[in-house]
Amino acid sequence: MTIPAVRALAVVICLALPARAADAPNLPWGKTPSAASAYARAAAIAELGRKLFFDPALSASGKMACATCHDPAHGFAGPDARPVQMGGPDLRRSGVRAVPALTYGLFAPAFREHFFESEEDGDESADQGPAGGRGWDGRVDRLRDQAAVPLLDNKEMAMAGAASVAAAAGQGSYAADIRALYGQDVFGRPQAAFAAVTEALEYFQQTPTVFSPFSSKYDAFLRGSAELSEPEARGLAVFNDPERGNCASCHKSAVTRDGKPPLFTDFGFAALGLPRNHAIPANSDPGYFDLGLCGPYRRDLTAVAKYCGLFKAPSLRNVALKQSFYHNGVVHTLREAVAFYAERDTEPAKWYPAGADGTLHKFDDLPAGFADNVEKGPPFGGERHLSGADVDDLVAFLTTLTDGYRAGGER
Repeated sequence: MTIPAVRALAVVICLALPARAADAPNLPWGKTPSAASAYARAAAIAELGRKLFFDPALSASGKMACATCHDPAHGFAGPDARPVQMGGPDLRRSGVRAVPALTYGLFAPAFREHFFESEEDGDESADQGPAGGRGWDGRVDRLRDQAAVPLLDNKEMAMAGAASVAAAAGQGSYAADIRALYGQDVFGRPQAAFAAVTEALEYFQQTPTVFSPFSSKYDAFLRGSAELSEPEARGLAVFNDPERGNCASCHKSAVTRDGKPPLFTDFGFAALGLPRNHAIPANSDPGYFDLGLCGPYRRDLTAVAKYCGLFKAPSLRNVALKQSFYHNGVVHTLREAVAFYAERDTEPAKWYPAGADGTLHKFDDLPAGFADNVEKGPPFGGERHLSGADVDDLVAFLTTLTDGYRAGGER
């Protein structure tokens, strides 16, 4: 299947998704609408979602929209270099994790503790371990459920509940659109109105031209319509080399067996042993640790010690647009983010603090009992360590993953 065909298929998938039966409005057609009507309704829901995504009225402060933190100019990741964003009713409450990017999130599978690749993607007999879900800890599966999290989180948009969201939406310029799509009485049923809001946000995030256009220079290279520069080509080689970068082991870079473009993630989880970020207010408590897959925000796996410190591997598409990297936003340039892989074990003093006695506190953002969970293989523990030139070449390659490439020019 060609890449354009994959795009067309993604459009079909995104626009054909039906509403849940419990949320279905009184539609102006029978149980089986025409294809044209179904597509038109889905397109209208996606457009409604776009309006909702940019509306700050859906927050307790009246000043925070989804787009406030998920900035389109930065691949729908954080708008600036702050490690975490401020929210809450007065915009003075600090978040605890860096803003995850939303691009290419359409393709995330549901969370599974034992993930097996499909026949198209690779060796379907290999157990990858935990994979999938959304957010840094994969604790929700559907985009509509993910959309509900910031709406109600007291450190983010901080709405008091579904009824508050419904009331705010009922005052929006798009309220008539919600009534037309979900029923004239929808605002008299706050849970249904809240479901309409989150469903519309889901549909918007499934818009391929906005969130998954596959329009980077690397996509053009895969199609044969662009050539990589020498540094970019060297960076790709390092990226794929299992003894050096070994990046492709988690961030898949090859077209799949059935011709789908790579997503640059396997949706798996890993503990990288990042240094503690003292710029996050929650970290001022020495007893507080963000352990990702095993808590404190995900509660179903807290007893599984081997999962503590593991966070989901994000897609690297549009990574060069980010200004804050990793789940704790501890670094703020792409080169620094890549250099961590090269220097964590070879120059740990650059990354970790030393105590009064000079002892280096490596992996200081994990309780000591979980240090064995940290990744040890290449590029961390390989015999062929990444050089400074390798880091520069990897950065050059990663810039080719930015969408909006135009032949003969940059983005």
